[in-house]
Formats: sequence, structure tokens, C-alpha cells
Amino acid sequence: MPEIEDSITTLVRLLETNMRLVKDDGSVGKVHVSKEWFDRELMKNYDAQVTVGLGGSLDRKIGFSASKRLRVDSPRVSVWVIEKPEAAESGRRIREKMRQEINRVIREKRTKPNTTKHTFWNLGQTSVTHKAYEAGAAIDLSPGDAEWSEVSGVGYNKIWISDDDRHSKSVDVNLQHALLLFRFKIGAKSNVLTQIALSFEGYGTAPGGNGFLMMVWNYVAQAWQHAQASDAVAEDRTVTITLTLNLSNYVDENGYVWLFARSYHPSNGVTPAVLYCDYVECVITVLGITYADVVSYRDEDRVDVKPVVWRTEFVLKTWLFENVTVT
Repeated sequence: MPEIEDSITTLVRLLETNMRLVKDDGSVGKVHVSKEWFDRELMKNYDAQVTVGLGGSLDRKIGFSASKRLRVDSPRVSVWVIEKPEAAESGRRIREKMRQEINRVIREKRTKPNTTKHTFWNLGQTSVTHKAYEAGAAIDLSPGDAEWSEVSGVGYNKIWISDDDRHSKSVDVNLQHALLLFRFKIGAKSNVLTQIALSFEGYGTAPGGNGFLMMVWNYVAQAWQHAQASDAVAEDRTVTITLTLNLSNYVDENGYVWLFARSYHPSNGVTPAVLYCDYVECVITVLGITYADVVSYRDEDRVDVKPVVWRTEFVLKTWLFENVTVT
């Protein structure tokens, strides 16, 4: 049975995955999300830091036997921004954007804070978390095979949103399929997972017919499993693999989950086999808090130090229902 993830860990992942700091010039800012505390040295390389800590916790029994419990936590989420004279955008302005983002994320995800959607938003070849690879082969290559090459930076830009702007892999070698491989860093321990859902949107074409096949890597068995095929059409289809059992088998020692897709049919050496990808995602659910919302927030700026520190502290409320065995 999965273990319960603490509310602070869940909130750190929720904010880290969903916040978007877009500067006035259109560039994407760098935000570091962590458990407490503020790190002034860290801020040299980041536009903002968000810290999450526990302000208090209440444990309430439900019923006379106390076998059902309600755990109510009061996390504190703080935004920290240092004024940088050389920056084109003021620290106060960035703090205002971060305040809006935290409000947005918590409000939108308030009933599902324990569910995290991993995508390739704003990621490229410098990413240390999610990665995308491509190859052509007659067999289904394992994640560690040397035949894989990383998708280009332009390719990454085409798979992070469903917008009909697709990345494609074409292979014209006889009997070879077009292959794509996706690595997701899920950011959660396997022993707290209750579900992993992997989705691929796209289509495949080949002289023998259209469609694609997708599978997930079983790290323990060292094999691709749970094959799902799309319709045999030359237009976008979304296929999903949902895992609920033995989830630790699908998370490797580095915390990666691997998704594989290939054209259903191979090339004949004249007409290529092509696999198109419009969007791909990995959604995880953990056993943990099932509600989170903003209670209040206030500014606590430090204008008496140099450089000025712009800070906003949020007070949240989260809850979790537990079944406790009576022995």
C-alpha cells in the first residue's frame, strides 16, 4: 500500500510544476521552489525563490472509534525577490507576478493538489528532468540503447502543447519503424504513487498502413509493457496508458518514467514510415492532501537591508482524510 506524502512535499511539486514567470520582455524567468528557508546566495542565479514550510497542523478524529482522521495543515508559502539594479524589471514587479501565480495555481488546483501533470513546457536540450529522443529501428529499442538521439530544440517546442504544430520522425530504411522516446522525471517517490497516466497525441503513417503503438518501460522486468495502439488514421489521436498497480516497477533508480511510441508499420525502403507527435504528458497522483486553498497573504518586505528583499507570505489550508487501523 502506498505511503502518505506530507503536505509540504506535495505543495513544493505543485508550485514548481505549474508556476509560470513570464517577464515583461516575453522571456521566461527562473524560479527556485524548495522547502524552507530563503537562500540569498541562490538568488544570484534566480529571479525569485518560493519556500514552503509548515505553520501548524491539527489532527481531528471522525467518529467515536477514531479510525477515521482528518489532518488539517496550515502551510506557509513565501515569495522572495531581491532587487537587482542591473535587471530590466524591478524586484517589486516580479514579486507581484509571483503573487498572482501562486494565487492562480493554488486556486485552480485546490481540489487536486496531489495530481501533477508533467509536460515539456519551456524545456529543451538543456533540461535535466524531461527528455525526448528519436530513432529508426526494426525492433523496439530499450531506453538505454545507443541508437537514440535527442530531439532538437525546435522539436521540443512542438510537443509541449496540443496545437497541431507537430514534431515528426521519418525513416526510409526497409523494415524500420519511426521511434520516439520520452523520459519524465516525476518528482515523487514511488512508494507514495497511486496512479501514473501517460498520454501521446499524434499519428503514424507508413506504406503498410497508418497508426502508432505506445508502451511504458517496466524497469524491473526490463521490458516494454501495456501496449496501446491508435486508430489506423492519418490524423491526431490521443492514446493513454493508465497504471495503478506495482507502480514502483515503472520508476527507475533515477526517478524516471519512460514512454515509447512507434509507427505501427515500417518503411518498405521506398516510402518512409513517419511518426508525428503533437503533445505528450505524464500525470501522476500521490496519496496525500486532497484539498489546498489560500487563506490569506501579506507583504513582509525588508527595505532596511541592501539590496531590498521583496517578500510575500501566504497562509494556506490543506486537508487529508486517513483511515487508521485500530489494534
